[in-house]
This record gives sequence, C-alpha cells and structure tokens, in this order.
Amino acid sequence: MLTRRSLLHSLAAAPALGRWRQTASAAGTEYKALVCVFLFGGNDSNNVIVPLGAEQYRGYSSARGGLALPQASLLPVTTPSGAAYGLHPRLADLQQLFNRKKLAIVANVGMLTRPTTRDQYRQRAAPLPSNLFSHSDQQTQWQSSYPDTSSRTGWGGRTADFAQQLNTDRGFTAVSLSGNTIFLEGKEARPALVAVGGVTGLSGYNDTAPSQARLRGFLELLNINEGSALVQILNDTALEGLRISQVLSAATTGASGLATRFPATTLGRQLESVARIIRMRGDLGVNRQVFFCSLGGFDTHINQLATHESLLSQLGPALAAFHASSQELGVENQVTAFTESEFGRTLQPSSGAGSDHGWGSHHLVVGGAVKGGDVYGQFPVVATGGPDDATGRGVWVPTTSVDQYAAALAAWFGMDESAVAELLPTLANFPQQSLGFLG
Repeated sequence: MLTRRSLLHSLAAAPALGRWRQTASAAGTEYKALVCVFLFGGNDSNNVIVPLGAEQYRGYSSARGGLALPQASLLPVTTPSGAAYGLHPRLADLQQLFNRKKLAIVANVGMLTRPTTRDQYRQRAAPLPSNLFSHSDQQTQWQSSYPDTSSRTGWGGRTADFAQQLNTDRGFTAVSLSGNTIFLEGKEARPALVAVGGVTGLSGYNDTAPSQARLRGFLELLNINEGSALVQILNDTALEGLRISQVLSAATTGASGLATRFPATTLGRQLESVARIIRMRGDLGVNRQVFFCSLGGFDTHINQLATHESLLSQLGPALAAFHASSQELGVENQVTAFTESEFGRTLQPSSGAGSDHGWGSHHLVVGGAVKGGDVYGQFPVVATGGPDDATGRGVWVPTTSVDQYAAALAAWFGMDESAVAELLPTLANFPQQSLGFLG
C-alpha cells in the first residue's frame, strides 16, 4: 500500500494541501453538510421507537410476541403534544439528544409514487413502486428517489451537482466513506472515496527505490500529451483521482485533531472520518458537502433481538459522538445527519425469532438545525390488521414519502423550490411538501 509520505513525495508536481486553503466566505455562503447514514438490510424501526400509551403498547406487545421489548426497559421520551414513546434501551445517547431537541424522528417514511392508502394498496388502485420488498431494488430507490425506473444517479449526487457551484474545489463535494454508491452519483458530481482505517490512494507501491521508480514512471506517463483527446481525458481523470486521494488521505489518517472521542466501531470510524474532513473544510475550499456512511446487518430474519441490540449499540453512540464533534468544530447548526434504510420490518415476528421485510419505517435526523424533541409525520396504528397495515402482518403503508423526506433536507441545504422539484421526480404528487423538522 502506498504510504502517505511516499504519495506526497511522488506527487510533488501536484498541488499540496495548502493549495486549496480557502475560507468558507469565498463563495459568499456559510458551510453546510448533509450526512446520510444508510442502514442496510431493513431496520426494524418498530423496536427503535415504541408508543407508550396503554392501548398502543398493548397492541404492540400482543402483535410482536417474542420480539416485544418490555415496557420497563424502554427509554421514555415525550413530544410537545404529550404523546409518549419509548426508545430502544441501547439508544440512551439518542434519548439525550431528543430531550435536548437535537434529534427528530420522522415517522413511517417509505418509497411511494403518490399518497396511497391500505385499501388502494390491496386493490392495486394506485401506482406502486416496483419490487417493493426486494432489498436491492428498494436500496436503489431510496438512494435515487425514483420509485419505478432505474437511475444512474442518486438524490445525494444530484444535490451535489447543485452544491458544486458553491465550492472553490469541486472534487470534495460528494464523499463516500462506504465505497461506491448510487446515492452520491450525480449528473456531473462523482463521489470521492475514502478508505476508512487505511490510506486512501494507489495500492501496489511502497517506499523502496524500485517501487518509487515505477511510480514516477507511471506519473510521467499520465503527464504525457500524445495528441489523443480521449487518452488525455483518461490521464487527467486519473491525476485528479490521485490528487483527491492525496488530500483525503492526509485529512483522515494520523492524529485527528479532535477532542471528541468516537467509538471504535464500523460506523464510529466512518463518522469520525467525516468529522475530520469537515474540520478541513477551509483547506478543501468547500462550502457545501454531501457524505455517505453505512452500517449493514439489519436483515434480521432470525435472532433479531440480539442482533438488533448490537447494531443499535453502534448507531446511537456514533451519531451522538458525531453531533458532539460538530459542536466542537463550531458547525452544529450547519451539519445534519439522517438515516435511510430500504424498508422497515413486519410487526409480527417470523418463525426464526426475527421479522420479515416491511415497507414504511421511522427515521432519525440529528443536528443543531433540527427542530428536535418531536415525532414528525403520521405514526402508524401499531396493530396487525389496523388501518395502516398493508398485509395483515404489520407492514406499514408509508404516510411520508422518500421525496418528502429528502425535500426537507435539500431545502435546508440551500436548494430553492424549483431546484428541489427538479431534484425529486414525484414530489409534485404530494400536497404537503414541508415536513417542518428542520429550521
């Protein structure tokens, strides 16, 4: 693996980190960042937040059976309207953020083409997203916002297309801490990839003299202009990738410069890398950034209680540490983190002490600009066979669409009404386009 020192030496002709030293005021706007945390597998949000009203909890407990969390174990939170809920016992960090009004919960979000009722779903009287209960299809749809067509772009990448005009250096507008993802693919924007826990850059080189000679030769080949426009474009693209890798590697390795301590978990390391990059925002010449992180393992068909407990033990502390780092960096009101997941899970348990694929699910939004301490949208009636149950097993027909959820985030990010409408293809089908969870 090429070390940071050898990469900096071999790319001496490339601009150094200080080359991009710009202030956020250069583009005449304050810094803002959106941070997507995708929970792959279909998060069981039925056990993330549970209604605590006597009748509602009885319906939950009766339908959940062996998956029901004991009422006494739940962490109580109360909304301004007086509605009482309980968070999963491993989400104490998020309970504190909710009580400090830094965390909002958006209820029953899912992929929709237009507003749809249970009866319309059952009678196939409304257009439905394609392949509703398929992991791969719903992951793509949540990331692209296209409910019935394939797309090569994601709504995060299309947001980055807008954001690039506000950045001095466009190469750091979209950054993935979790590999290639359609979420960050734009019409123009392309995600920069960070190898969390390692050096971001070329592999196959080391500090030995023969290896460095090969690397110098490779770079010399990339700098040769032999007259072919196509070859020149490819060479320029490779050099640009190396430049971006060099800077991101410098930003995310070595001492963090942060007092905030992140958990040493998969998600904790990703969000720490995001915080490191945000810390370097002036050096990178960016006023707007979109990030993608992820945590897998939420496809809990078996042994759900233990598996979900372990996953939420990662999620809560990582999000809390990230929010604390935004306070440390002085950008608490300028950074918003939010969750996505391809679908929720059935309220009714499956035979393997787990649950099956659902539809609508509840999502978390964290940040200083969040109007926290409340549950937004329409919480479903938590009972099998109820008015929100599509199948009789506790599969919630969403009452908030992915486009409505994304529109609130994009508008806060700085996109005007016409840009948001262009960003999200089905938004016009929904009368309510402002959910109100961001200031």
